[in-house]
Amino acid sequence: MRIRTRGALIAALTGALAFAAAASSGEARFTDSFIWTKNERRFGGFSGIEVSADGSRFTAISDRANIISGRFIRKNGRIVAIESEPIARLLGLDGKRLSVAGGDSEGLAIRDDGRIFVSFEGEARVWSYPTLERAAALPQAEVFKGLQANSSLEALAIDDRGRLYTLPERSGELTRPFPVWRYDGDWRQVYEIPRRGGFLAVGADIGPDGRFYLLEREFTGFGFRSRVRRFDMSEDALDNETTLLESGVLRHDNLEGISVWRDETGSIRLTMISDDNFNAFQRTQIVEYTVPESLASSPKTP
Repeated sequence: MRIRTRGALIAALTGALAFAAAASSGEARFTDSFIWTKNERRFGGFSGIEVSADGSRFTAISDRANIISGRFIRKNGRIVAIESEPIARLLGLDGKRLSVAGGDSEGLAIRDDGRIFVSFEGEARVWSYPTLERAAALPQAEVFKGLQANSSLEALAIDDRGRLYTLPERSGELTRPFPVWRYDGDWRQVYEIPRRGGFLAVGADIGPDGRFYLLEREFTGFGFRSRVRRFDMSEDALDNETTLLESGVLRHDNLEGISVWRDETGSIRLTMISDDNFNAFQRTQIVEYTVPESLASSPKTP
């Protein structure tokens, strides 16, 4: 979701001073934070990211229907540079540019064969991209039409069977769980995730361990907080909820996209990207946390 409040500007301006003091809690360990810059007008606003299984390559989308791919240059496992391709556009069903209202792309998932899937706010829907030349529509569930326009299908994930999972940024009430819909020929609600505190759902992924990872963001009026929760998956339930990280205000920028992979030590790595809202007071951050190896193993999804 695009944050349009003046508070976001103030929070980001003071973020550099408070960064070192604001701590994170949870099972995951902070590993790295890299500020990514690129001298292109359309660079920024990133809301989704997918990272390759070995952590070397990535694809990211912005909330203005732009997409970019590249590779991380790492030293001792930490990102020291990024090499990226030119920014491309996500086009519509007719192969033409999307309108501002129709191009609020938020969630990203990539199938093993390279097909790209994107979830959109505004008109809540999921499209697939066999190539970037033209989108192909997936069926739109009737329930999607009733979601809030700027808080709908923010997160998108895909399992090892190619089934898609999506959920809205807001559930409609503070005490109402987030519904999670799965696409396997049609959309069906299969899970619900309890809401805890003021956090909203902004990104999701299914890790190589077969677990469901949810990135959440809270805007306090002064700055952003981030949280990642992890769940064991079965066909009809999410169980064993674990909070892997919960950051203090201003610890990170506006993290909105998450990708989960396993590093060479066998530990689970969480790679997240921030949405700078296209303003000079925020930054595009790539933030990584590591889940200790003792906590990183789990049976695959049944």
